[in-house]
Amino acid sequence: MAQWVYPLGSAKDGDWQVSLGAHDSAAAVDGWEHTGLKVAELAHGSSVALDAAAEERIVVPLSGSFEVTVDGDTHLLRGRASVFAGPSDVLYTGIGKDVTIASTEGGRVAVALAPANADYPTRLVRAEETPVELRGAGNCSRQVHNFGTPAALEADRFIVCEVITPAGNWSSYPPHKHDEEKEGETSLEEIYYFETRLAPGSPTAGTEGAGEDPVGYARIYASDERPIDVQAEVRTGDVVLVPYGWHGPAMAAPGYDLYYLNVMAGPGRVRHWLISDDPHHGWVRSTWESQQVDPRLPFTS
Repeated sequence: MAQWVYPLGSAKDGDWQVSLGAHDSAAAVDGWEHTGLKVAELAHGSSVALDAAAEERIVVPLSGSFEVTVDGDTHLLRGRASVFAGPSDVLYTGIGKDVTIASTEGGRVAVALAPANADYPTRLVRAEETPVELRGAGNCSRQVHNFGTPAALEADRFIVCEVITPAGNWSSYPPHKHDEEKEGETSLEEIYYFETRLAPGSPTAGTEGAGEDPVGYARIYASDERPIDVQAEVRTGDVVLVPYGWHGPAMAAPGYDLYYLNVMAGPGRVRHWLISDDPHHGWVRSTWESQQVDPRLPFTS
């Protein structure tokens, strides 16, 4: 199932550390049509550019701040120290626009994209405007930044959000799917871009090598006759694609916090995230009513 898992560097294209998409991916994926992702690490004073295309984009600072120029208009994105420091400003560009992303101090930036037709206006979403959701409870607690969901952003095709899972917790759980257009479910491709870190306060002092390999795990398995079986270790810069099937959990190993950026889009007429739980495990949701949200949340700057 290697076509669904891209360790850091395996989908590189020029200045982009990650270049996966329906239009021009460095690591072309057969049948992948509706979503894309680019990630770049920019040095002090450097920039990357994207030509105008029939795709909508949203620029997400992962670390550092950026100036984004869209068809001649420049927008300052106040970034963050890392993805674990709460929401960042993000910029939705609409379709058919040249985009240049520049950094004065250096940093890492992601661009989520989806082929689109309808034209929506460029919009700067400030960090303080981003809806922050604490989802789940107990060891299924996680923090969701819903800056690119239908309730928060007018767009044509994609749904974009980011999730932070504290060390030892599970997210994307119970396992669920969104691979059919039917009552109560929408068909959506999904991209997971991961980052990991040593959890603050971990007792690693004096232990050789301790905390130097932050790791998480991701799971996808078949929901019908289409084969898929992914059990992946993930680290900062790794990408996992979900074309179909049950997916979850995304697991933050004890001692390591886990972040992922989600990009979803599909062929359906309605831009909604509607899911079906794996019936073997959906009952877990009912247990959250009697549990508290993990007190480590929310993560902020």
